[in-house]
Amino acid sequence: MSKEVIAVIAGEELTQADYEEFLQRIPEQQRAYANHPQAKQYYVDQFIAANLFAKAGEDEKLDETEDFKNVMAKMKKETLSQMAMAQAIKGIDVSVEEARGFYEANRQMFEKGETVQAKHILVDSKEKAEEISASIEKGEITFEDAAKAHSSCPSKEKGGDLGEFGKGQMVKEFEDAAFSAEIGKVTKPVKSQFGYHLIKVEKHNEAETKTFEEVKDQVANQLLQQKNASAFNAKLEELKAKYMK
Repeated sequence: MSKEVIAVIAGEELTQADYEEFLQRIPEQQRAYANHPQAKQYYVDQFIAANLFAKAGEDEKLDETEDFKNVMAKMKKETLSQMAMAQAIKGIDVSVEEARGFYEANRQMFEKGETVQAKHILVDSKEKAEEISASIEKGEITFEDAAKAHSSCPSKEKGGDLGEFGKGQMVKEFEDAAFSAEIGKVTKPVKSQFGYHLIKVEKHNEAETKTFEEVKDQVANQLLQQKNASAFNAKLEELKAKYMK
């Protein structure tokens, strides 16, 4: 870290390294601004001010007051607690073999069901749906523009786009039609409790199981959290037995 001297207070040199350490203690959302040329001087001034007041407090012997001692006692307890917690899970890791074993034993967790990506137009009558469908088929209007002009579904703002969805997410009539539709072709009007739909499926994805390579980091993190929690709880029970009598 840089030893460039920023200021000297009562003979003590404050370096760039000290300033960088100071920045680590400010809220993260503010830290991003600290390196901005227009804001940097403000934070440097705050850093110097903090050290000036600390020196003033030392000269006034505030570190000998009961308030100071109480604050330091609390800080000591919090720091010791954090360090002891870190010690309890120190060295815990997850091997590739462990992660792969979990994956193989729980492959169903990584299954992705059949999905479609579709757009639709929702109107209140079969006749209106057929009229719009005919205009689309003749090339008088695109499906997306027709959705914007005629659909009563909020998806009209996105040209009727419903994104990707799986089975069980839509009403049965709509789902059956969408999952059996030919890609790129507009379906005949489909009646549901909401009205009449024209559906255009953009993509049909078959069910699949994600490979170990795709999920190994996710699996490792999950197992690590479980191991850490187990070690933490075991240590906690040990401490309860030792100190809470």
